[in-house]
Amino acid sequence: MPGRWRSLFIFCLLCAPLFSEAQGQPVVARRPNFVVILADDMGYGDIGPYGVTDIRTPSLDRLAREGVKLTNAYSNGPSCTPTRAALMTGRWQQRVGLERATTPSDKGAVELPLTEPTVARMLKDAGYRTGMFGKWHLGYDIARGPLAHGFEEFFGILTGNVDMYSHRYRTGLADLYDGTQLVEREGYLTDLLTERAVAFIDRGVNDGGGEPFFLYLPYNAVHWPFQPPGNPQDVRTPATWFDGGRADYARMLEAMDAGIGRILAALDRRNLSRDTLVIFTNDNGGERLSRNAPLFHRKGTLWEGGIRVPYLLRWPGTAPAGKVSAQMTITMDLTATILAAAGVEPRRPLDGINLLPIWQGRAPLTERAFYWRINSPDRRQKAVRRGDWKYVVDGSIEMLFDLRRDVGERTDLSYRRPAVVKELRDLLAQWEKEVAPAAQ
Repeated sequence: MPGRWRSLFIFCLLCAPLFSEAQGQPVVARRPNFVVILADDMGYGDIGPYGVTDIRTPSLDRLAREGVKLTNAYSNGPSCTPTRAALMTGRWQQRVGLERATTPSDKGAVELPLTEPTVARMLKDAGYRTGMFGKWHLGYDIARGPLAHGFEEFFGILTGNVDMYSHRYRTGLADLYDGTQLVEREGYLTDLLTERAVAFIDRGVNDGGGEPFFLYLPYNAVHWPFQPPGNPQDVRTPATWFDGGRADYARMLEAMDAGIGRILAALDRRNLSRDTLVIFTNDNGGERLSRNAPLFHRKGTLWEGGIRVPYLLRWPGTAPAGKVSAQMTITMDLTATILAAAGVEPRRPLDGINLLPIWQGRAPLTERAFYWRINSPDRRQKAVRRGDWKYVVDGSIEMLFDLRRDVGERTDLSYRRPAVVKELRDLLAQWEKEVAPAAQ
């Protein structure tokens, strides 16, 4: 079957619930829009749908009520850059050499390759409007930034974190771009990003073009510096960069939730909600002020607290409302799912898979294997999860956990189940050989 017809066939299958009869003729809804919202360093248990009690998240509560909540879902990596690389490409981040968080000293040396087709590029070439408003963290050369990777609009930052008011990195480096130009704007960064995202939604309707859109909104909240809204005098210095407490963190998260509420309101106002798949997740586990309960440890590790993250998705009329799914999911699945829903055929084999039929209940849960690796001078960890079993290598120590019974990873079963350890160890070795032969 030729590629263009195969793409149309996939689109028709996915959008079957959107067909209706009018005067005896089938009427197909417009191609879906996509809104992908990525939080930064948020804890697994830091929002209402996952049990928080000291932070108010009415917008995310609404997403859970009106959509699907995932309970066995992961980030591709334990820190910012790896997960973002997987989201953009739909492939293991090791394939593009982005296994660790990049820093400004990497400029020109560690970038998302321009030869790698991104979800934004593929959607743009298929007729989608594409906009990104937020944190890139996939390289520091603006000439190879978001606009070079398929986004028509970009407003945001290249680094991993900035002062929320001055929009500068902790070394004083200016880091707020509109397109490829450094700019200065007054305002709290979460609010500025939200305003641009809402304008992007409104602009398409006002222009009357009718093109579907892909909106990527990677907030830099709730990453440090922990600066709540409403205090523009709270500009940080290197000495105060990491100051702050849980109350500051909570206000940052609530400001992000309010921004998400504005996005949902814009979709409602423009009668776009039923045509739009909204996805909310996080780039990795929470940091020191986060609530990761009931998981162990935090960002920067391969324990569950470093890689298991919340996922909420809403597509009224297509995905069920109020559903909880235990399907194992990982960041790069979102790329595969979006492309399939848009009827766009990937230009390279994807490592993620389209999970929409499972989330909809039209296909059974699928057992899968996920892999992670940290190769840094101060930490060497590897992990595999397949089914309920999780195999962790921390330094020279091997451990095995049954996550169904022990999600907090407290009871090592490696000595009781050596056959499972060997099986998962072998799977890990095969995966490492496949994705990064040079690392062996």
